[in-house]
Amino acid sequence: MTNYFNSTNQVLVDFETCSEEAIALSPEAINEAIKLSTQIPNEQRQWQRYLNALAFFGIKQWLEERASEITLNQEECSLFQPAFFNLIEGVFNLNINDFKVCLIAQGSLTDEEVTLPRAVIDLPEFIAHFYLLVEVQEEQETASVRGFLSYNQLQNRRKKVDLKADEDWTYQLPFTWFDEDPDRLLLALRCLEPSAIPLPAIPNRLTQLAQMRLQLEAILPQLKSPECQLWQVLKWEQGTLVLTSPLLLNWLYELQTQTPSEPNTNPNDYLSDLLHLLTQKAMNVGRWLSDELDELAKELSWQLLPSFAPAVALRSPSEEFEAIINELQHNSVDIPLQAARGAYRNLRLAGIPLRLYALTWPIVSESISEWTLLLILGTPSQTSLPPGLKLRISDQSGILVEQVLETDNNYPYFFTSVVGTWDEKFLATISLGSGIEETLPPFSFEVERSA
Repeated sequence: MTNYFNSTNQVLVDFETCSEEAIALSPEAINEAIKLSTQIPNEQRQWQRYLNALAFFGIKQWLEERASEITLNQEECSLFQPAFFNLIEGVFNLNINDFKVCLIAQGSLTDEEVTLPRAVIDLPEFIAHFYLLVEVQEEQETASVRGFLSYNQLQNRRKKVDLKADEDWTYQLPFTWFDEDPDRLLLALRCLEPSAIPLPAIPNRLTQLAQMRLQLEAILPQLKSPECQLWQVLKWEQGTLVLTSPLLLNWLYELQTQTPSEPNTNPNDYLSDLLHLLTQKAMNVGRWLSDELDELAKELSWQLLPSFAPAVALRSPSEEFEAIINELQHNSVDIPLQAARGAYRNLRLAGIPLRLYALTWPIVSESISEWTLLLILGTPSQTSLPPGLKLRISDQSGILVEQVLETDNNYPYFFTSVVGTWDEKFLATISLGSGIEETLPPFSFEVERSA
């Protein structure tokens, strides 16, 4: 262990005898902390979240009593986002007077060091202006402010001692790095601007995520057990991409909290879909409404279909498409023909020729702005589709549709539709068992908001 002290500077702060008055925690705060802790599947992390929750409620009460003019905003605080806390044992992204604050909750402070997750020190998404040390005495039902450390002080001191992260993605900071006087923290919160403590810019990680997509797709399912730690499975560079992606964190949280009796689709399928949604360029079908194809649609040989007119014969894709739409409408599928626009693309799966039609239209009212995507999968020759053919559609929340063609059906096509807000994207995957599948680039819908 690194020795931070020389022979003339070995006096440690006695936090046990600190004169700062303890904050009595209310029964409501304790009950809420218990409730928050039960959202975490790992028992050890449940205890840490309980301590962190008590620390949060203690600080909230402390500010109300000592500096009621200082505002606390918990909207983005990790304590209230179980998917974050499931993997990062810290209370970060807590906003106090526009400063980002990270709470460090400790039990009885008898050691010489404070443990911090590496993420809250090394990842710009979670770095704080101030790191606030809170001692929680759960048996006495009290919390006490014991010290604070600004980000620039932390950076200067870690450089001097060449502080290294431990194998389990944590840092050990000496107690002596923390300022013991909480009044100086209150003064800083009142008088400083956040710009006085510059934080590093948040990088765009999509390129790196795209490069590691296949690695993560293969490795992340190994984290199914709540007892498995990220650092035991991933390299730090891989872990960085997971920790900074809320959607991947949500996927992991759902994976670890799933019960065997719950009906669910294959989580590995959705992981593949999610990584595609996060890393692949989307095709903008909103431009179809203006008789345009974007560059990606052109590259993939999508063909824009003309506006709807009465079908006369099944001779062309547009006439075939209109006949299908007429049949769907006859079977009570509501399609606003005046507002809708479609396109098609031919493709092959295991040597079988297929044709995918896509139809889209906006849904705009005073309260909502949504769009519909209708996908129709058939064959260019109108022959029967192969049995077992599957069409799966996902968005950033999960698998929405997984439709399989039954073996005893001889349909020339089958269809499904989804609805989302204008900022949502949908991913379609066509598969034929035994790993034979094609995942299309995501469908997005971007039009002028006044349309």
